[in-house]
Amino acid sequence: MKKSIIFILMLLVLIGCGKEEQKKELYLFNWSDYIPNEVITDFENETGIEVITDYYSSNEEMYAKIKAGGDGYDITVPSTDYAEIMMKQGMLEKIDKSKILNLKELNENIASKISFDKNHDYIIPYSVGATGIAVNTKYVKDFDRSFDIYNREDLKGKMTLLDDMREVMSSALIIAGHSPESSDPQDLADAQKIILGWKTNILKFDSESFGKGFTNGEYLVVHGYYENIISHMTDEQAENMVFFIPEKGAQMYIDSMVILKGAKNIENAHKFIDYIYRPEVYVKIVDYLETPSINIGANELRKTIPVYEIEDLKDAYLMKDLGEALAPQGEVWNEILTQ
Repeated sequence: MKKSIIFILMLLVLIGCGKEEQKKELYLFNWSDYIPNEVITDFENETGIEVITDYYSSNEEMYAKIKAGGDGYDITVPSTDYAEIMMKQGMLEKIDKSKILNLKELNENIASKISFDKNHDYIIPYSVGATGIAVNTKYVKDFDRSFDIYNREDLKGKMTLLDDMREVMSSALIIAGHSPESSDPQDLADAQKIILGWKTNILKFDSESFGKGFTNGEYLVVHGYYENIISHMTDEQAENMVFFIPEKGAQMYIDSMVILKGAKNIENAHKFIDYIYRPEVYVKIVDYLETPSINIGANELRKTIPVYEIEDLKDAYLMKDLGEALAPQGEVWNEILTQ
């Protein structure tokens, strides 16, 4: 009898230890330069949960790693098109919204653009913004606020485009007058011709170091995300930068927090998402990114002026799942990279 009681007590201790162990960790797979260290540190101090973060530079990289068996992550932050793909493929856990009390702060005027998950059962918006072009005005004085800047031979070898098929192909298709979701061979050929023209003048396709390269003067024009650029710059350097949303061919994004299927720290993931949505926490994110706020309360608290407003994105394309067009667009993109 005593042995049975001792066994039961030991079992309860082990179960308790297991629960305690889960309280300590959260594995986050995120874009680089996308959240202030202060937010992570404050969350860890408040909850006792250690956040272990890995980074990716494109949706394709993130998706490929998870599909290949990188299943140790709890949360990742895909853009709309890949969030849709992952939801359709059963790669996401359903979110228990009763544990995300601060979701009431979400600006539904923005969130409603995610038409495939209107009830936020799988996808919780993290940030809204747009891909733009940064120009070093210390050396480049006159320029059109469009992708035409990539046709300038005088800037050859001093410019970069994102190493991202969706970003570049979609922009070229729109500029050519076609749907960014087209699979028509002639449409893709038109886009390919435009991109190959740009390619002759860029130093490389770059999704990793364009921010640092722009800051140190290696690049004078870069295609990318404002937050990745400004995070490396001093105030003095920022005075010599213009960041603009192209008049035609602009892409907008809604990056969202999702919990991955099979996540081992689901409770911790819910705590993290709810924490992010506190207005006093989220305001630190938008002040850091200088992008429009998806959080109603944070919009009233923010100290910075966003580098562009929601209204500036009215003509921007929000990427969707390409479906059957993904393969033909991918083939053309690979041809572009190898030519």
